Amino acid sequence: MSPWAQVYDPIGNIWISGAVALIPILFFFFALLYLHMKGHIACTITVGITFALAVAFYGMPVFMALAACLYGFAYGLWPISWIIIGAVFLYKVSVRTGQFDIIRHSISTVSEDQRIQLLLVAFAFGAFLEGAAGFGAPVAITTALLVGLGFPPIYAAGLCLIANAAPGAFGAMGIPVIVGAQVIGAEPYMVGRLVVMQLIVIGVVIPFWLVGVVDGLRGIRETWPVILVTGATFAITQTLTALVIGPELPDIIAPLVTMVAIPVFLRIWKPSRIFRFETGETPADAIVEKATYTAPQILRAWSPFIILTAFVAVWSIKPFKALFAAGGPLDWTVLVIRFPGLHNLVLKMAPIVPSPTPYAAIFKVDFVSSVGTAILLAGAMSVLFLKMRPKDAVATFTDTLRELKTPIYAIGMVLAFAFLANYSGLSTTLALVLAMTKGAFTFFAPLLGWLGVFLTGSDTSSNALFGGLQAATGRQIGVSGELLVAANTVGGAVGKMISPQSIAVASAAVGLVGQEGALLQFTLKCSIVLAILVGLMTTALVFMGVGT
Repeated sequence: MSPWAQVYDPIGNIWISGAVALIPILFFFFALLYLHMKGHIACTITVGITFALAVAFYGMPVFMALAACLYGFAYGLWPISWIIIGAVFLYKVSVRTGQFDIIRHSISTVSEDQRIQLLLVAFAFGAFLEGAAGFGAPVAITTALLVGLGFPPIYAAGLCLIANAAPGAFGAMGIPVIVGAQVIGAEPYMVGRLVVMQLIVIGVVIPFWLVGVVDGLRGIRETWPVILVTGATFAITQTLTALVIGPELPDIIAPLVTMVAIPVFLRIWKPSRIFRFETGETPADAIVEKATYTAPQILRAWSPFIILTAFVAVWSIKPFKALFAAGGPLDWTVLVIRFPGLHNLVLKMAPIVPSPTPYAAIFKVDFVSSVGTAILLAGAMSVLFLKMRPKDAVATFTDTLRELKTPIYAIGMVLAFAFLANYSGLSTTLALVLAMTKGAFTFFAPLLGWLGVFLTGSDTSSNALFGGLQAATGRQIGVSGELLVAANTVGGAVGKMISPQSIAVASAAVGLVGQEGALLQFTLKCSIVLAILVGLMTTALVFMGVGT
């Protein structure tokens, strides 16, 4: 099959081409927000619209367009859905063995106040999982935890998506920053340094926003000391880690320090009112201890998540990853498929790349080294440690698969849309429209990252997709590529909460299939406000001479 060169402006007017490229995205928003269409149906129709545009408008060969859809759907199955299956199974094991009741109690001993539980679980613990695993695992696990603590499912899912913005820029072991730097030939440390200049504000703002969503301004007034301690501890530790060590560990060290800081601070300060969803509010002195558990019992109850943390930590370290890299002793466990009909047959063109460049399409099925396998193994070990009957464990896993059938299909279609948008050139058309803003591009640079994560579901993919364009545009307007890639990274982090992939993952975790529109509505305002804030911060940094 002959290679096909992408065309980014089929009309000959980038603004009109951009308007056409927006059609699938606008339909997706309209279908969820106004037609209240179920997510898997909206995604399926969106893929159909995108396929028609790829073939009829961009001139992409039909077979290549089909291959891009299949490639995306396969990626939705592995590794994304594999991670969700493991995360939900682990949570169900905790619930069905009765251990989650003890977990709920142990968190309540830190505070019965669900505003504080939100900061501890969704913000701090979720950030740690993001730093260690990424790929949807943090949202899936913390959403399930919050539901178990008594949060309404829509709140649990939406709040965890919002909380994920704070650690999203560094992601799992700093991969988004490292990839962004590699794309433009920069030092990851330099990009990371510029990321935290913008992220430090986000880290402080997010906890206030979370509590405000749950309990309004009154909740913020009543809990602002612990909110400030949470946000400041996380943001300052994240910043110092990035500046002193590098981009790999900010989302490991900062959450751990925060998880210690919150209970320590609560020893000297308590809220005057205890907020809970099921009762609305309860006087602080009315909370009665309902049960007493010993330290070994609490440790045993938390064992699934302790085991999870240990497995994910091992799976994330470089020596373990090296075992499965090309030439490593266990590389035979990784099935590498050069996707037929697509791999290196699509050519990326200028101005995205200096010269025609083949677009790789390599699908890896890493049976052992996948984070999803680490999570599933943690679930299996938890079954043994908690002495769950094999029959019950099998039934729990079967129930997990049955409940996730529709969400897995939705995730696959979301990725089919994303990959088709990328390989057809549709996403690049939208990027070029933003690049045409010239002097105002410093404001729109984070919006490009925001768009990239909406389309791909991944900050890493967004940086790989648009990092070169950011740097090329920066050279034209006299702004460093490092700063604009940093802006792309932070913009992508705040866009993750509205990504169809993220929404599908959160919905799958707590059975919100069919309510994806409500979840999108829950997070959309926050995402837009934060994206604008990042754009203003990027412009301010340029005005101050940073990155010029």
